[in-house]
Amino acid sequence: MDEQQFWDVIAEARRQGGEDAEAVAAHAADLLAARPRADILDAERVLQGLLADSYRGELWGAAYLINGGCSDDGFDYFRGWLVTRGREVFEQAVAEPDSLAGLAAVRAAAEAGEDLDGEDTLAVAWTAHRAATGEDLPDDCFTLSYPDIRFAWDFDDEGETARRLPRLSALFAQD
Repeated sequence: MDEQQFWDVIAEARRQGGEDAEAVAAHAADLLAARPRADILDAERVLQGLLADSYRGELWGAAYLINGGCSDDGFDYFRGWLVTRGREVFEQAVAEPDSLAGLAAVRAAAEAGEDLDGEDTLAVAWTAHRAATGEDLPDDCFTLSYPDIRFAWDFDDEGETARRLPRLSALFAQD
């Protein structure tokens, strides 16, 4: 399974699960479980690569603003949610985090004060492998190496955050 095939699985899971990140993750795991074991292992490698590619300070700043704070795990879960939005949204958000302000789900989260979390997405290959084989993913099926992250500003600095993420800052402005 290559990256495009992984995104095809996510697209089909979105058709089945709609906007709910947990449902998309569950459908993606089901779709992967029906594929050969090698595809499931490759899906884990692709997912880990996407998580590494999106491990960026600017995107973390957007997650921090959207979720009202963002721990290490919280950033992983946010990026899991981002994967469930599909390839186009994912790539646009990685390239320009402020673009997230244009998503209906982000606007709804701002209005409702809800976090955007896709923790289940991080385990889609594990869940699929378990369902297909009855076994855990092998320990050596991937190696994850995050790049050094650069935090260009203090996320609690509202002025700097507004300068760097103007659309998201307007959406999540504290009254």
